[in-house]
Amino acid sequence: MASLWTAAEAAAATGGRAVGEWAATGVSIDTRSLVPGDLFVALSDARDGHDFVAEALGRGAAAAMVARIPEGVAADAPLLVVDDTLNGLTALGRAGRARAQARVIAVTGSVGKTSAKDMLRAMLGACGNVHAAEASYNNHWGVPLTLSRLDPAAEFAVIEIGMNHPGEIGPLARLARPHVALITTIAPAHLAAFDDLAAIAREKAAIFEGLEPGGTGVINADLDTTAMLAAAAPRALRFGQADGAHFRLTGVQLAGDVTIVEAQADGAPLLFKIGAAGRHFAMNALGCLAAARAAGADTARCALALAGWHPPGGRGRREHLRLDPVEDAGFELIDDAYNANPASVGAALEVLAAAAPRDGVGRVGHGRRIAILGDMLELGPGETALHAALAEHPAMARIDLVHCIGSRMAHLWHALPQAQRGELVETPEALCADAKRLVDAGDVVLVKGSKASGAARVVDALRKLRQSTASEARGTN
Repeated sequence: MASLWTAAEAAAATGGRAVGEWAATGVSIDTRSLVPGDLFVALSDARDGHDFVAEALGRGAAAAMVARIPEGVAADAPLLVVDDTLNGLTALGRAGRARAQARVIAVTGSVGKTSAKDMLRAMLGACGNVHAAEASYNNHWGVPLTLSRLDPAAEFAVIEIGMNHPGEIGPLARLARPHVALITTIAPAHLAAFDDLAAIAREKAAIFEGLEPGGTGVINADLDTTAMLAAAAPRALRFGQADGAHFRLTGVQLAGDVTIVEAQADGAPLLFKIGAAGRHFAMNALGCLAAARAAGADTARCALALAGWHPPGGRGRREHLRLDPVEDAGFELIDDAYNANPASVGAALEVLAAAAPRDGVGRVGHGRRIAILGDMLELGPGETALHAALAEHPAMARIDLVHCIGSRMAHLWHALPQAQRGELVETPEALCADAKRLVDAGDVVLVKGSKASGAARVVDALRKLRQSTASEARGTN
């Protein structure tokens, strides 16, 4: 494998001092996922990465970026000594971007930015060599890490940029220097740190500060803040349902586990399929197609590639879990437990409402649509009303039962009709303890909540109900 960074190149990029002659084929900040040949960066956050340098080298790291030589590490070990490892990683990312030949697309938004990043990776992969982070690396260390791993020969790169507080997006955008910047949408999220949606829109629009000369902004045409976003972009492409959108949505059909999308691209008809069910995926896909076209990719190839795209775990992935080792009796799980805000919960409820339970296969007798919802966090002073308002979402009328986790989601539980109220619990463990009684064969079950709500633990408990088929038990195929 060709080297990504030699000792001399990394030292020049960071202003650090290289110890030994080494060449790294990757960059890592976590010994658990480190691959032999990586440059290990000893970041200090909840734990000091210097405590893991000896382990990283023992696991085959080519070298370690450090601010000091840790105890137990030889002075002549392969190292890159810098003043500060986060600053060193940022400098390495800046150098990685500077030498890249790729057309760079940056993605942000209140909802859907990770799904859009993964969609773009699938789409652009049909057109050339594409680089994108394998996870949601969108913060002050995730963006430089992604850029530091960028193959100089890549034709496209997709960089996800997120924020929790004002002033975060602009510096990351200037580091990424995108040719195209996509804002998926503006919605209530992180309101604990922002006064209103306009403030969120201004922060998201800071992504355009990093655009390369002649760059393009891609914005949602259906928002109250659309005009504000368009004014911030030197050149804007719009996607959505509004008249005048360059990529205009004209029809969406949810068919089982896929979404059929009808649209127009600059007036020309466009029909494509997405390998996941969800109207919100259709909107994301249109934004991604606009961004891909602006980056020089072939629209037809990109649209075809979406048929093979599936959302990552925790972001709407659907799976069938068999409850009987012989009969095809089980339930469908929609794992959307990575994050939550009112817009994303509403989109998930629409997917659940469109799902088709199976009757006559379980003990209840009819299949049910069940939502298990954890708290939505960082919504600020209006969090009580935002949780309760989910009871009025149009999709809620088609949902049979709602289990609620947490003190915030309790406001939804109290706003629901008695017939829809499932269990109200303080912690996810209260549902995990006897997960089997929550579901029945034929049900479709959505689990959704902010990451810190612990809703993902309910997903794990439900997955443990899965039974091996008879053929799996015999080890046949």
